[in-house]
Amino acid sequence: MSHPHPELGAPPELPAGGLRVIPLGGLGEVGRNMTVFEYDGRLLIVDCGVLFPDEHHPGVDLILPDFTPIRERLDDIEALVLTHGHEDHIGATPYLLREREDIPLVGSELTLALLNGKIREHRLKQTVFHTVKEGERISFGPFDLEFVAVNHSIPDALAVAIRTGAGLVLHTGDFKMDQLPLDGRITDLRAFARLGEEGVDLFLTDSTNAEVPGFTTAEKKITPVLDTVFRESEQRIIVACFASHVHRVQQILDTAAKHDRKVAYVGRSMVRNMAVARDLGYLTVPPGVMVDAKALAELPPERQVLISTGSQGEPMSALARIANRSHHFVHLEEGDTVVLASSLIPGNENAVYRVINGLSRWGARVVHKGNALVHVSGHASAGELLYCYNIVRPRNVLPVHGEIRHMLANGALAKETGVENVVYAEDGVVVDLVDGVASVTGKVPVGYVFVDGQSIGDVTESELKDRRILGEEGFISVIVVVDSVSGKVSAGPEIHARGHAWDDSMFEDIKQPIIDAVNELLSDGNDDTYQLQQIVRRTIGRWVSSTHKRRPMIIPVVVEA
Repeated sequence: MSHPHPELGAPPELPAGGLRVIPLGGLGEVGRNMTVFEYDGRLLIVDCGVLFPDEHHPGVDLILPDFTPIRERLDDIEALVLTHGHEDHIGATPYLLREREDIPLVGSELTLALLNGKIREHRLKQTVFHTVKEGERISFGPFDLEFVAVNHSIPDALAVAIRTGAGLVLHTGDFKMDQLPLDGRITDLRAFARLGEEGVDLFLTDSTNAEVPGFTTAEKKITPVLDTVFRESEQRIIVACFASHVHRVQQILDTAAKHDRKVAYVGRSMVRNMAVARDLGYLTVPPGVMVDAKALAELPPERQVLISTGSQGEPMSALARIANRSHHFVHLEEGDTVVLASSLIPGNENAVYRVINGLSRWGARVVHKGNALVHVSGHASAGELLYCYNIVRPRNVLPVHGEIRHMLANGALAKETGVENVVYAEDGVVVDLVDGVASVTGKVPVGYVFVDGQSIGDVTESELKDRRILGEEGFISVIVVVDSVSGKVSAGPEIHARGHAWDDSMFEDIKQPIIDAVNELLSDGNDDTYQLQQIVRRTIGRWVSSTHKRRPMIIPVVVEA
């Protein structure tokens, strides 16, 4: 068993006939999935997704994988394979295409259709699409790819088998083993078994639910729960779910039709994605059920259903605006029902509960995963992963897609089934498959790349730290004027503070100590502005810390007059 070490250096040259695996995202976190495979000097990428920021990333819109390790080798990329259409697997693709626009994009019909909307938004033109189906094989350079149907919380998801001279790799993407899926498309365990017979040298498996015992609940179990909610609701129903969860939207449309209600979408991404799913035949809209949101508002409340974005409490989403009573045409009334039909992504709990409280304040009944079966996971639980290991019988396993605890739990399951070599890696840790054995061989530098408005990668960790300090601790500016002739403080300090319950009179006690400290430095012959600013910062910083138990951002300004 290999554990990555922070002391790992750059990987050695890849031996002839070896396959290198470089995860650039998704290992050690839930999101930002991207894995690079190198064989015979050529590169294949599987997935290119985003991570959504949390409260530790103030002002950040998206977090991308770090493309630095492949930036000098963009011409070596044979193709980018996209396993399914979720943001954490396709969302960063336009940013990679900005660096090389003609990378061949390989994926299922729905995945590429959802991606195409993003590419148009980014005004990219030279994209090359290769639409594939389960059971198909296609080659790009030295990589022979075979696609396998897998079941997930979005239709048309695929696992990919990658054949090279180094052996056979099977990458599950995100998957589960729902035996009664709404669309009848199950995870193809027969194909997994056939690949297992051929001999899977390296198995990359989804770790997200590896800590959850047993089997993930079937999507069909949600239908009777939704039916009960609709039957008991006497006014409007608002259902919030992911803008890509076609199966959940299908269940809501069917239930609405059964209860003689009309449905409208709220939220730009929901409108766009469901139009794509409907046009491609992945979503069947019962006749006469859909109306636009304005027409829905004309109907009596007991005939209205809104399907909205914002199930994760995103502050600018439709649901958050409804909860704040700031939505331009949806006004919550007492007795309305709101269904949060999604999982709670770790880190979003406070935002979601804030929205639930906001909705409850206006008298809405809120149905969520905590009090009803209105969502099931899209990922395989421990029982399903055990089945996969027993069917595939891989020689080496690399757990992917999850936090450290998820990947360790997944690896432990593989060991239980008799897999001898489980390799653990995090983002940037390089795994080589040489002569049928996988091992950690080094590390490449990778970090978070922040998208902030129009800026990509310009925001640094230190700037985010500054934003956090400003948000949590406040801001103090100190202006001191120094007479260059006498070498003493001639005016100030003038102190201004923002972001806390500061009062100008609070700073009277520290003004003289600042003057004394600056004068003392000047009397020693040190008139360097930077040194003078530092003594001002240290003096007021120590005082604020000991007196007010705060560590605000301090901006000292020393002016020579």
